[in-house]
Amino acid sequence: MTVTFSAPELETERLILRAPDLSDFDAFAAFYASPRASFVGGPLSRELSWRSLALEAGHWVLRGFGRWTVIEKETKATVGIVGLWHPEGFPENELGWDLFDGATGKGYATEAGRAARDYAYGTLGWTTLTSLIAVGNDGSRRVAERLGASYDRDFTHERFGDMQVWRHPGPEACG
Repeated sequence: MTVTFSAPELETERLILRAPDLSDFDAFAAFYASPRASFVGGPLSRELSWRSLALEAGHWVLRGFGRWTVIEKETKATVGIVGLWHPEGFPENELGWDLFDGATGKGYATEAGRAARDYAYGTLGWTTLTSLIAVGNDGSRRVAERLGASYDRDFTHERFGDMQVWRHPGPEACG
């Protein structure tokens, strides 16, 4: 039996955000095998990367929202995964971003994050949103700041350890 799900496709000036699928696996496995994944549970083997990709797709099925695969329009390259997240063990709905090798420093996390946040507020009707950022992950902290988020509190995650909760401005401030 095949379970199917649908996720809306979002588009920004430079990016397409679409549902994660099997065609993303090689890019996903390369990211999770690299030191870039150290703040999100990596490095991981291909087998564990497969489980992470399945987790991303399954989140859409179980929660009705999730993170999108981010595609660069110009090159059609898979450059990351960004979106809405609330797995067990997270304190609140989260906006999360992981950019793959070669995709940082271009504003993609901010651009995709803004589109995902607009979807959360405008379509899902959420009134608040956080980002969990590992202590020392200065790149993610800077993205959160560019999105207008501010430090809210500390949080200790069962698997990821010491984290900071960053609170995004509400829909009234983002409209």
